[in-house]
Amino acid sequence: MAVRDAFGLTFSGATEAGFSPYGQAVGELQCFIGDPIGSVDRAIAANPDFVMAHVFKGYLFGLATEREATTVARTCHEAALPLAATTREQAHVAALGHLAWGRWHEASRILEDIAIDTPLDLLALLTGHQVDFFTGNSRMLRDRIGRALPAWQSGMPGYHAVLGMQAFGLEEMGDYARAEKLGRAAVEIEPRDGWAQHAVAHVMEMQSRQKDGIDWMRANPDAWTRESFLKVHNWWHLALFHYDLGETDEVLALYDGPIYGDHSALALNMVDASAILWRLHLGGVDIGDRWAALAANWPKAGVGNYAFNDAHAMMAFVGAGLDARASGLLEAQREAMGGSDDNAVFTRDVGHPLTLAIKAFGDGNYAETVRLIRPIRAIANRFGGSHAQRDVIDLTLIEAALRSGDGALARALTAERALARPDSPLSVLFSRRAADLSEN
Repeated sequence: MAVRDAFGLTFSGATEAGFSPYGQAVGELQCFIGDPIGSVDRAIAANPDFVMAHVFKGYLFGLATEREATTVARTCHEAALPLAATTREQAHVAALGHLAWGRWHEASRILEDIAIDTPLDLLALLTGHQVDFFTGNSRMLRDRIGRALPAWQSGMPGYHAVLGMQAFGLEEMGDYARAEKLGRAAVEIEPRDGWAQHAVAHVMEMQSRQKDGIDWMRANPDAWTRESFLKVHNWWHLALFHYDLGETDEVLALYDGPIYGDHSALALNMVDASAILWRLHLGGVDIGDRWAALAANWPKAGVGNYAFNDAHAMMAFVGAGLDARASGLLEAQREAMGGSDDNAVFTRDVGHPLTLAIKAFGDGNYAETVRLIRPIRAIANRFGGSHAQRDVIDLTLIEAALRSGDGALARALTAERALARPDSPLSVLFSRRAADLSEN
């Protein structure tokens, strides 16, 4: 029992009854909309032996970076293992197994080989691209898709998603003009493609085009928010533009509304919430009771299982003054560093020193914050995220240098930022503060 998709790829164990909701799930993932888990569950219910349905569900949960979700991913892998599968599908099952057990780089390599052999395997591209994001592999964000792009043509189902992924990969490699061109083209084809929308926002963020970014995000928000599970992250991007302009009231309004108005307990949403509040905290903005509500949800996602999340959880614990939670997080990281999965390396190389630095900043030990962050800046990509997300590391370092009274370092860091972001009002503010520090 098998069916073929529009590209001629075989799907073992599937009938039309199961493949239809599976196809819907893949379509939803392309745009980050709807309920792909619900759709693939219908596919599994119709065809329990549909191997790629189990794999697809496992990928979704494996990429959630939460402890309970990882358990579901492992269950999906166990369900897929004994099922009939083609060579391509067997490779997907193997990739899922590595992902479910925290071997991100092994999963990446297998997905890379699948896409090399079968560049029209959109699930291999979609999943591999997300693995590249979570491991901070900028080059593969670009090249994984770039290798497959010649096989794709306008009019093919999912073509917009390939363009959107290529746009993000180009942006992370600093190829801003081509990134914006492809991202805009993807959104023109499919206005609901939240990933392509976000790729263009990244370009404008990196180029300090705040007003362009605000116009881009506010032009058609219904398209990228309707039924979108990426909408919080895209609202966060809008907040970043207002933050750089010093429009604190706008940032808080976005936080209290679409970013964290519903107090989500999903790690991906809490990362964005922590990241925007920490930026405001660095600037001395009164956060009120927002930290407490956010910090209360972080333990639900688990700590010590993905280093990038841990750093953002620490921001919330520091902001809320929860010393016991902060200590527990650090202990979980110490345990994680003894593991054999990739997160042990993520944590050891970047996550643990950064989390310690955030705690030191909260304690007012700014010199220690500087000492901990400086060695990891050049390798911070190792624990995942994008350039825009990891910018919070530089922001914390600059603020710590300013507060520690280290005038020479503050001048050096602010000059560096002014060169990278010359049109940023925040860069101007930092430079002014560094100059004032040197005069005192």
